[in-house]
Amino acid sequence: MFVLVEMTDTVRIPPWQFERQLNESIAEELNKKLANKVVYNVGLCICLYDITKLEDSYIFPGDGASHTKVHFRYVVFHPFLDEILIGEIKSCSQDGVHVSIGFFDDIIIPPESLQQPAKFDEAEQVWVWEYETEEGAHDLYMDIGEEIRFRVVDETFVDTSPTGPSSAEASTSSTTEEVQKKEAPYTLVVTMCIICRAVETVWFVLGLK
Repeated sequence: MFVLVEMTDTVRIPPWQFERQLNESIAEELNKKLANKVVYNVGLCICLYDITKLEDSYIFPGDGASHTKVHFRYVVFHPFLDEILIGEIKSCSQDGVHVSIGFFDDIIIPPESLQQPAKFDEAEQVWVWEYETEEGAHDLYMDIGEEIRFRVVDETFVDTSPTGPSSAEASTSSTTEEVQKKEAPYTLVVTMCIICRAVETVWFVLGLK
């Protein structure tokens, strides 16, 4: 789930921080820049692990700050494919079940990856697993806040870097709505393994508990 990623960056330290240890100032600046941010094709940055190398610092004309090239390792959230994780159902929609693991919410279970047969209850706005037994089907609701296990099957990175406005289409309302639409920079597509509560419910239905 978490990996160590080797990175390199040039860190600017303002003059009023020169009285501090260089390592402390650089660590603080790196965490300000990267913590809780998604790096494209890397993952969600969590915190600095260590600094492996500091190169020479330079002060450029017109800027009193020091600039140091830093080699470091960062803790990144980037689950591998087929990894099993535990989370909670955040919300449900026609698009599927949205899952949260506390610090990361952009997880989606598409309808075809739910336990089958499944249907969407429009009135309750939840997905329902129609569990088949010898006595007939039993509806097991995927309620908000329910703990589930899921398997990572795909991931999507979106480059959300700012882009310049288009010349002709910038004034149209459709383009404005498209620009204003916020996309998640990193999304996990997963398949449901099991609803933790569903195990006890099935045992009860089958008379095993």
